[in-house]
Amino acid sequence: MTIQTRPQVLRLTEAAAERIRALQAASSGQIEGVRIGVKNGGCAGMEYTMSYAEARGPHDEVIEDKGVKLLIDPTAVMFLLGTEMDYRADRMRSGFVFNNPNQTSACGCGESVTLKPADEAARDRSEAPEKAS
Repeated sequence: MTIQTRPQVLRLTEAAAERIRALQAASSGQIEGVRIGVKNGGCAGMEYTMSYAEARGPHDEVIEDKGVKLLIDPTAVMFLLGTEMDYRADRMRSGFVFNNPNQTSACGCGESVTLKPADEAARDRSEAPEKAS
């Protein structure tokens, strides 16, 4: 009998963890963690969401990574499995970036994405013909 473990729902780069810690330190309220989710919206169909969480929801998936507590909305877990969250800043803009293996496309401005649930996205990748090098 083989036991399969699922990948961590979401992991942070050091840059993302550092930025979240700085934002939390500057916040005036009592914060349990940062809630991450997805919602329908934008021209590509879905958008990532982030907000301060004052309390843990009864079905939130709790992830502690690099000293940061993330509360994953239970409806988002299947869309976020295996995602890496980064923070990037350059001359034109700064913000969090989600490197998500379940993302199949994004709009031109990068604000919304098309996501497939993790099982479906993995199946599509395994059935895709290999590219010749």
